[in-house]
Amino acid sequence: MAFSMYANKEPVKVRRRTISRASSRRSQVNSSQSKQSKQAERGQSSCSDSEDDARTRDSDAQGVDINDEKAWDTDLENEDESHPSYDHSGRTAYIQACKKLGVVPVSYFLRHMHDQELNMKHHGLGATGMQAISGVMMGNTKILTLDLSDNWLGMEGGLAVCEMLRENCFITTLTLNDNRLNHCAKELCQTMLMNSSLQRVTLAGNGFDDKAAVHFAEFLLTCHLEYLNLSHNDLGEAAGLLLGPAISENSTLKELDLSWNQLRRKGAMAIGIGVKTNVKMKKINLSWNGFGLEGAIGIADALKGNSVLEEIDISNNRIMTEGAVLIGKGLSANETLKVLKMGKNPMQSAGCWGICAAILRNPNCALQELDFENITVNRDFDEIYKQVQEQIPDLKLRHGGTEIPLKPRPPVDPMNKLMAYVDKHNLRIVDFFNKFDKDGSMSVSYDEFKQGLQDMGISLTEEEVHAMLTELDRDGDGEINYSELVIGHADFQEKSREPKVSVSLFRPMTS
Repeated sequence: MAFSMYANKEPVKVRRRTISRASSRRSQVNSSQSKQSKQAERGQSSCSDSEDDARTRDSDAQGVDINDEKAWDTDLENEDESHPSYDHSGRTAYIQACKKLGVVPVSYFLRHMHDQELNMKHHGLGATGMQAISGVMMGNTKILTLDLSDNWLGMEGGLAVCEMLRENCFITTLTLNDNRLNHCAKELCQTMLMNSSLQRVTLAGNGFDDKAAVHFAEFLLTCHLEYLNLSHNDLGEAAGLLLGPAISENSTLKELDLSWNQLRRKGAMAIGIGVKTNVKMKKINLSWNGFGLEGAIGIADALKGNSVLEEIDISNNRIMTEGAVLIGKGLSANETLKVLKMGKNPMQSAGCWGICAAILRNPNCALQELDFENITVNRDFDEIYKQVQEQIPDLKLRHGGTEIPLKPRPPVDPMNKLMAYVDKHNLRIVDFFNKFDKDGSMSVSYDEFKQGLQDMGISLTEEEVHAMLTELDRDGDGEINYSELVIGHADFQEKSREPKVSVSLFRPMTS
């Protein structure tokens, strides 16, 4: 009955595809025969079994098992073709970029391109080498601190750095010292504004001048940095006039370094006014500029009005004693400053004394460190500083040492004054003695000798008169006779003829 149901039915059609390997066919045929033998033993003769047998016989004829997907080959597969995996590290891309640009790959970069901190100082990259690195750094997510100091990048290299920073949002600390970036100051400032991940940027020694200060002033108005270093550049008085108002408006910078520039006069005063109204900055370095008296006035005003600043460095700024006294007045009203550095200024010990006097006038002074490096102080300063220590016991002081007290001058021999009178009036010794010996006894008492000195207008102190009388009265009888005066005069002339040897000849040489 089952056979009659499928007697007139057409054979099952099988789609022909690429035939699999011979080993697969043999295994499939053996599997089919084993299945049929098991069904025959069990006596299974249902309609579904007949259909399966027909399909199996047809597939065996073709050598393909249509139920086994692993036995099928497609036109899209090519077992002989190998597909190289993509290099996610970026090393291959960097090497290919170096080949394209014609530069030698930097092995140090290849070894450390996945470190959190990459130090590429002094590698001589140049503009082309920076372009090769820039392309790879765009997609780098590992490096957080990047130092490219002293690589002679120039304008083209600086633009490559800007291009990289527009895409890389992981770098937080960037150092670009000594790279001649003056001509790309505008692009650099615009890029730093776009990159919100940067927090600390150092741009020392790049030749930024008053023209570049225009772009940095605009940048400071809306920047998000916490630290900016523009030291060792060429920022002058005009730059100070631009940067001062920008510093006043900035609300993110915690630390600013403008040391080793040419900020002076009105520019220095503008910087001081900007610091006065800043509400965020904790530390500012203004050392090695030319502030002078005008800059000192600005700093004094800043210390008087600022209630946030904790450290200021105004070392080597041509600040004289007058300027130091003015800064002291500002310090006497400040309650937040912890570190004051004023070393290498020509304010002398008097200027240091003025600062200490201001501290004594401020009971709420918060100073912890006071630096007067290379300034020699005297005993007056030591005395007032002892009072400061009583007020602030933990205050640390640094100065250039205490002045060595000058040795008292050796007393002048009173015989010099006597002989000077004799030479001036062209007198003989006997004529000179006769001015004392009124009675012609050829001997004078102490009182007669003193009176004669007064009559001749020879001014001697009591100590000098006593020393002279003691020296002339050789026999100690209380009187001076003519012979004793002659002997004393001869001894004085002999001493005068002795050669004078400089004391410095006997001092040991020191380095």
